[in-house]
Amino acid sequence: MAGSFWSNILSKLNLNPFAKRSQLKLGLYGPPNGGKSTLANRICMDWLGEEMSTVSHVAHETREITIKEQVTIKNKKNKELTFSLVDTPGIATKIDYEDFLRKGLNKLDAKKRAKEATKGVIDSIKWLDNMDAVVVVLDGTTDPYSQVNITIMGNLQARKIPVLIVANKVDLRKANIDVIKAAFPQYPVVGISAKYGKNIEDFYEQLFNLVK
Repeated sequence: MAGSFWSNILSKLNLNPFAKRSQLKLGLYGPPNGGKSTLANRICMDWLGEEMSTVSHVAHETREITIKEQVTIKNKKNKELTFSLVDTPGIATKIDYEDFLRKGLNKLDAKKRAKEATKGVIDSIKWLDNMDAVVVVLDGTTDPYSQVNITIMGNLQARKIPVLIVANKVDLRKANIDVIKAAFPQYPVVGISAKYGKNIEDFYEQLFNLVK
C-alpha cells in the first residue's frame, strides 16, 4: 500500500520544475509532527523577530511550501550566513483521510485535508531539486528506522544534497540522539529542543558547516 502511494507521488513529479535559484535555499524536511514548523519559527524569531508557520499537534498542518526570504544568522566568529528558509509539508508514505476523522474533523474536511496533504508531499519532493542544503527534522523520541525517513534520506542522497539531521525534542525523557546517529551515520546530527531553544546555538554553528 505504502509503495503504491509513493509510486503515485513520484509519477507526478517533473524534473527541475522551478526557475534557477538566485539565493541560497535551506529546506526543512521530515515526517509530520517532527517539529519542522517549530524550528522554522524558532529561527525566524531569533533572527527576524517574527514567526513563520502555524504549529499544530494535528499531522499535516503545513500543507503548502512556506518561504521566508533573507534570513541572516551569525556564528560566534560574527560570520554571516544569509538564506531563504523553506518550510515544507511533512512527508508521508501513506495519507488516509480516516486519520483526520480521528482528530475530530468531519468527513468532508478530512477528505479535503488528505487531498491537500498529498499535494504537499508532491510539492516537497519537487522542491528538493531547488535546494542547496536540507535540514531533516526528526522527532528524537521516535524510531528513526521508518519507511518515511528512509525514503527522505534516499531522495536526498540521490540528489547529493548536503544534509544536517536535527534530533528534535531532546527536552523529553524518551529522546535518544544516539539511535538517530546510528541510523544515519553518513550525516551530522545535532540534538535540540526547537520549542525551548535548547542547544540551538550548536544548530546554528552546524548550518555554517553545512553550506561552506
